[in-house]
Amino acid sequence: MINDLKKDAEDRMNKSLDSLEHGFAKVRTGRAHPSILNGVMVPYYGSDVPLNQVANIGVEDSRTLLVQPFERSMVNAIDKAIRESDLGLNPVTADAIRVPMAALTEETRKDMLKIARNEAENAKVAIRNIRRDVLGDIKSLLKDKEISEDDERRAGDDIQKITDKFVAEVDKRLAAKEADLMKV
Repeated sequence: MINDLKKDAEDRMNKSLDSLEHGFAKVRTGRAHPSILNGVMVPYYGSDVPLNQVANIGVEDSRTLLVQPFERSMVNAIDKAIRESDLGLNPVTADAIRVPMAALTEETRKDMLKIARNEAENAKVAIRNIRRDVLGDIKSLLKDKEISEDDERRAGDDIQKITDKFVAEVDKRLAAKEADLMKV
């Protein structure tokens, strides 16, 4: 029973790390990467769909993304969606759409660092909330006399070790992202 709770906690904490990576993908580093456009939604026959469902997104060179719509009629809608996204990108439209990535200024880098740190802090909070929930479940097992006090104490220590491991992983990923952002 306690092992199930530990396994569940690890699975949920891994999902927090996945969410952190998804959040980090939105933080521009100055280099072109298709994941930058993951959050862009394009109106398509009356509903908003992710950009990657109406176009191929590739890297033309280190500072340019190439977006090739599946349908020629989608060029203007895709161009507009990229411009209106909060990414600060200005696409150049011809047959395909080229999205140049401006070099990051020192001020922009600092703003991106703040966003990355905020994403990391949100991940840590999520991990701590998972720890709190699991410890609550363990306490209720003790209250229902399904486990002994020693088991509860041991399980609490194990959950804390798991939490510490995941918080350290968040810090490691944040440090890597910060290094990537500050690289000129």
